[in-house]
Amino acid sequence: MSNEPPPPPSGQPPEDDPFSKRPPHGTPPGQGGSPYGGGAPPPPYDPGPYGGGGPYGGGGPYGGTDPLAGMPPLAEPGKRILARLIDFLIISIPLYLISLPFGGAVDVGNNNANNNDFGNAISNSYNGHQLIWSLIGVVVYVAYDTYFTHKDGRTPGKRLLKMRVAMLNDGSVPDTTSSLLRAVVLWVPALLCCPCLWWLVNIVLMFTDKPYRQGLQDKAGKTVVVAVR
Repeated sequence: MSNEPPPPPSGQPPEDDPFSKRPPHGTPPGQGGSPYGGGAPPPPYDPGPYGGGGPYGGGGPYGGTDPLAGMPPLAEPGKRILARLIDFLIISIPLYLISLPFGGAVDVGNNNANNNDFGNAISNSYNGHQLIWSLIGVVVYVAYDTYFTHKDGRTPGKRLLKMRVAMLNDGSVPDTTSSLLRAVVLWVPALLCCPCLWWLVNIVLMFTDKPYRQGLQDKAGKTVVVAVR
């Protein structure tokens, strides 16, 4: 006669089946052998605020060995660029129209046919009048980005294309400090210093940065841009 215990009844998992011992969802990481609480899958991603433990499944931002495990999908770079363009137009068109009674935000009056030297054209175009409107633009763009990022992680452009900004460490909506720092790093150099170079660097980073596709503003604010449903 065999001394082995009889097999379990049909439909009942064996005693050594790890899934039969899975603790309830929400068990702290490390107590169940999984960043999600004993092997339980993370909750469905909520397209609203990251309730229910955050987008990382309640088990930390990195989900174990894979830094992207448990996170919602990263936003596609192309959609991020389009969302930024939408936000830019939302601000720049009204701002330009408001500036028209005061001479316009861009003063090109000195760049006539008699001024063919490229260096002189650049020097003459960026005069005191344009500098004032550039500073006004910086304030407006930074305030716009800070407000919407801190509100729910979504500017109108991001909301339209179904993406949001989240803190990298836990998926929460960025606080005021992170939102402001992110906006300053994004817009101040782009509007006052080196727009072409700044946008080029950020676009390249969105396609090449590993593993989170962070632009310079994301690295400064410790944020990531993710897709929502």
